Amino acid sequence: MFCYQCEQTAGGTGCTKIGVCGKNEDVAALQDTLIFGLKGIAAYAHHARELGARDEQVDKFMHDALFSTLTNVNFNLSRHIDLVLKCGEMNLRVMELLDKAHIDRFGQPTPAQVFTGLKKGHAILVTGHDFLDLEEILKQSEGKGINVYTHGEMLPAHAYPELKKYPHLAGNYGTAWQNQRQEFEQFPGAIVVTTNCVMPLTANQTYGDRIFTRGVTGIEGSTHIEDRDFSAVIAKALAIPAAEAKDGDYTLTTGFHHNFILSIADKIVDAVKAGKIKRFFLIGGCDGAKPGRNYYTELAQKVPQDCVILTLACGKFRFNHLDFGDIDGIPRLLDIGQCNNAYSAIQVAVALAKVFNCGVNDLPLTLVLSWYEQKAVAILLTLLHLGVKNIRVGPTAPAFITPGVFKVLNETFGLQLITTPDEDLKAIMG
Repeated sequence: MFCYQCEQTAGGTGCTKIGVCGKNEDVAALQDTLIFGLKGIAAYAHHARELGARDEQVDKFMHDALFSTLTNVNFNLSRHIDLVLKCGEMNLRVMELLDKAHIDRFGQPTPAQVFTGLKKGHAILVTGHDFLDLEEILKQSEGKGINVYTHGEMLPAHAYPELKKYPHLAGNYGTAWQNQRQEFEQFPGAIVVTTNCVMPLTANQTYGDRIFTRGVTGIEGSTHIEDRDFSAVIAKALAIPAAEAKDGDYTLTTGFHHNFILSIADKIVDAVKAGKIKRFFLIGGCDGAKPGRNYYTELAQKVPQDCVILTLACGKFRFNHLDFGDIDGIPRLLDIGQCNNAYSAIQVAVALAKVFNCGVNDLPLTLVLSWYEQKAVAILLTLLHLGVKNIRVGPTAPAFITPGVFKVLNETFGLQLITTPDEDLKAIMG
């Protein structure tokens, strides 16, 4: 453990074995888990509030839960476990809230083919998660000879009617957040960072004069945009020489929202009953640069041909460029959307369980998640709150989870770390 939140901390630097207050490492770990989960909820609640949606119950829980992590307030282990699972419940509520807010504002998403090259003309690249910022950029740049491209978790924007109606929403450029320095360096236009994930500029980067931040984001050396006035971004894009046309190496597909998947549920159910679909895999989550993440690419490639892969968040960029084919017209790779669209994955699982008259844990469904930061933690807590078992997570366990806490999660929920694609597939497929 490590705790330095009070004046009495050991040696004036931090308690590492047990708190001077008596707090043990497992309580400290659960408090850290709760804080990280709250940060994830805050991200989704922020986006929802920007769209005019809020949930008083979620807000109240955030206040109560944060207060419970303060010094000398709560040392009870079981109550902290309850709070962590309650955090998962509140994250489910806020993901549902944001999903509805997105649909109300931008329409019902449907599958879309997305160009990944460059079109001739001036260019703006939009990264992060905020569709409102993208919408305003599209409105303000309309008719100015500027092509607007998505990056990272903005890819699902191409599935929403009120966004894809703009003809100058040209395609998607680049992949996951950890590659942005190289990708931004090569992009021939202005760049707008709407939310996380963003990496600070280093001495090697030369795009500092053409990168802009918005909302809560900030980078030393960049220009910050207030009140969604993107005139400075547009001026910068127009000042940069127009890009030459360049074909993409592949086409991406996104937009398999749960409402669309459920609209073809009969077809999916028939394929399952006929033995043409043996299992569903959810392979997704946060991406990162740490070695070992090629596991997810290799796993997706080795998933048997009679199985369907659902994916979401930026972890999909490990393999969403690959051709997985289809099963009776049903794509074997279904990109559900952003990290918050884990709500869609849950709705699909619940609906299938209802059709087959069984529990979610009885479905031929395996969850293999990659995690990097707080939102992924919140989503995992949501799945545990729902009682979903035998989730595999990697590439490593969160550093803030003690062996004792992980042991409880393993014994209660079957939560386990990934091993190798071959070993895990052998165990999953029996």
